[in-house]
Amino acid sequence: MKNKRILLVFLLLPMLLHAQNAASVLTLDQTINALYSLDNAGEKEFRWDPYFQEGSFAIGGHYGIFSTALSAGNSGFLLLDNREIYSVPLPYISRGELVFPEPFVRTAREAFFQSINENSSHYRIAAIIIDPGHGGKDTGATSDHTINGRTQKVIEKDINLNASRILRDMLVRAYPDKRVLMTRERDITMSLEERTLIANSVPIRKNEAIIYISIHANAATDRNARGYEVWYLSPSYRREVLDRSRYGDSQEVIPILNSMLEEELTLESILLATNILKRIEEAAGRTTPNRGLKAKEWFVVRNARMPSVLVELLFLTNESDALLLNDQAYLKKLSEALYKGISDFIAFFERPGGFAPVQ
Repeated sequence: MKNKRILLVFLLLPMLLHAQNAASVLTLDQTINALYSLDNAGEKEFRWDPYFQEGSFAIGGHYGIFSTALSAGNSGFLLLDNREIYSVPLPYISRGELVFPEPFVRTAREAFFQSINENSSHYRIAAIIIDPGHGGKDTGATSDHTINGRTQKVIEKDINLNASRILRDMLVRAYPDKRVLMTRERDITMSLEERTLIANSVPIRKNEAIIYISIHANAATDRNARGYEVWYLSPSYRREVLDRSRYGDSQEVIPILNSMLEEELTLESILLATNILKRIEEAAGRTTPNRGLKAKEWFVVRNARMPSVLVELLFLTNESDALLLNDQAYLKKLSEALYKGISDFIAFFERPGGFAPVQ
């Protein structure tokens, strides 16, 4: 019934607005009443600066910004949540008062309605892709160490899969509303292209996004090298993250839009990496050093059209680190740190207007 009432309001709104004002303009009070009567409007606020001729509405955690004019007949833009742009006839001054053209109010109402009601959680993470590095014939790095008096081979692909399964189980329990996927569930060989194809093929709706975490163990010829680090895509690497088919004859805008979205995905990847690194540092304490954030064009990171990071847990070529990786309790502690870092990221970007969905 609630949705039917909302639909009825939209069907009747043009008639109501014209009935209120024969000249197809609304006063400020009428405009506020029309916008603030939306279901789930939540906190509301209106501001207008007569000096700069700019105004804004805040409704249900969403923000609409617009310019005003000194007289009727001027067109401009309504910017919603710094993301959606609507072309509208601008509000203007009439007899010393600010009035709003009916098409402006109708467009603003529909825009706020869609943002508030169609996706109540705003921009959200719909899926989390966990990529256990290597697998099958590709063992990744290996190293022999004496563990509990026995010589054992520590194999990267096994560590990656073990940590990924622990992380997956934590995320599934914490986020039943999200898809938590692994590029491989068992010890199989997968190409790098297959891994990113899985991530890029996950269907999502408008205002939804995906994050991608590739898990590895590190190795070096210097057996004294140890510690953990998190990698993100170097900002100098250029890639295409937009779907060209959605823009029809407007292909000339793609380079600009692609650059803007690419930069935002890089910033989001850095934030995801920072959150994960911070949580690993909290979990590891002084047992092994923090080697910091690093940037590089890893294949799985540069080909995923979403915030993406690559985590190097510890150095399996270092005996101390290898002993920690081989300790199930410690590996669980590291996996829990990954989970907390991802959760921090999700909490930040599921705030209203906080995410950049890939178009």
